[in-house]
Amino acid sequence: MFEIKKRPQVIRDLIDLATYIAQDNLDVSDRFLTAAEATFKQLAKTPAIGKLCQFTHPNLAEIRQISIKGFQRYLIFYRITESAIDILRVIHGARDIELIFDEDLEV
Repeated sequence: MFEIKKRPQVIRDLIDLATYIAQDNLDVSDRFLTAAEATFKQLAKTPAIGKLCQFTHPNLAEIRQISIKGFQRYLIFYRITESAIDILRVIHGARDIELIFDEDLEV
């Protein structure tokens, strides 16, 4: 089983998304966070389950995505390393994903 490593930006993403969802429904916000953690655990067991992204920038090669179970429009972006799953971002699918990654190119 792989270790899950969440970058600091992932924590900010989860807080921002949960806060946004909580404006309409606190219970759904809690379910979102629980579902995100369950999806991280699933990735630890079966890392290749996410699909490979087709980004154009070479620094973005090997990034995979998977939707959060029960929240299909929210996507987890990650890389598989030798010993860990490196969670890069959690982003709503309607956003310009590649532009967001281009802005954080230290990925």
